[in-house]
Amino acid sequence: MPSLRIYFDKVLEGAAPKVARQALTHVERLALVRRHGDFSLAYSTAVQGKLSYFGDADGYIAFGTKMKHHFALGDPVAAPMLRPDYIRRFVETAGSPWFVQIGEETARVLAGLGYKVNRLGIDTRLNLPGHDFSGKRNETVRYSERWLLKKGFSFDEDRRTIDLDEIARLSENWRGDRIVKRWEMGFLNRPFADHLGTDMRRFVLHGPHGELVALLDFDPLFADGKVIGYTTAFKRKHIDASPHAEIGLTKFAVDRFREQGISVVTLGLSPMLDVGPSGFAESDFWRSAFQRAYSSPWINRRRFNLQGQAAFKRRFHGVEEPVYIAFRKGTYVEMLGLLRLVKAI
Repeated sequence: MPSLRIYFDKVLEGAAPKVARQALTHVERLALVRRHGDFSLAYSTAVQGKLSYFGDADGYIAFGTKMKHHFALGDPVAAPMLRPDYIRRFVETAGSPWFVQIGEETARVLAGLGYKVNRLGIDTRLNLPGHDFSGKRNETVRYSERWLLKKGFSFDEDRRTIDLDEIARLSENWRGDRIVKRWEMGFLNRPFADHLGTDMRRFVLHGPHGELVALLDFDPLFADGKVIGYTTAFKRKHIDASPHAEIGLTKFAVDRFREQGISVVTLGLSPMLDVGPSGFAESDFWRSAFQRAYSSPWINRRRFNLQGQAAFKRRFHGVEEPVYIAFRKGTYVEMLGLLRLVKAI
């Protein structure tokens, strides 16, 4: 059955609108990200496998293809003033592609091209140094860190000194407690790697006896060739770890970034959270469907813990920025293609 599915996928992808794919090398993509990668998904678009690229030497739009449809991932990696042109040209050549997890500026351009724009969720932004963990509302975050230290746990930044086999074992242990254990989601997330990519940062929590309990990987955010911030890329923790582990480790990492003069940390997408009216022309049907998905006990228990992920990120009291999804038709078949692309089904 899997081979038959792969066969039909290839047939359908061959029937998709033909897009001239830019053969940008890994090094060229990273160079563009270092100049223009100021949004959460920018780094992932450059390093994630199985993506295609529309653009030129000055910028690109990363996209995937499934069931005859193209799906752009994030905003264009290009100078802000050039992004509307990349969007318009990609729309013209790709046959009304979808745009997934985009920011407000991209959404506004697409709305002007006749697209419907719905909220997909929110990204949590911690603006440093103004954001800290003082005050009553952050008391539980501070308590998690104190509890861990009192119990003999230790925090550190891994500067590529931890054995990769130990990291692989932790990741396998973590996967054993996931709702869906056979695969990891794709497109919006890339597969976890034991080793760090260029410019990534990893923070770790060790137990009282020195064992690796949790890790937290961050992708860099750039502007004009300089790192301006980081975004959460991967989290792994032992299935028996205390709930305080992830909270305390996140606080430790953010505190280190603040001390180093980093200006922003983003915690990534909380899917389907606060998907009220977008402020643009939108699909009432998909807005209602997203709201039902977020509230569904079955989805949260059996497919993806949307509510748990949102609750975790809200513990840090950051600025919640809407993230959007845009399409012209928004048919069931197109949505099915997206769900298969992200491996949600």
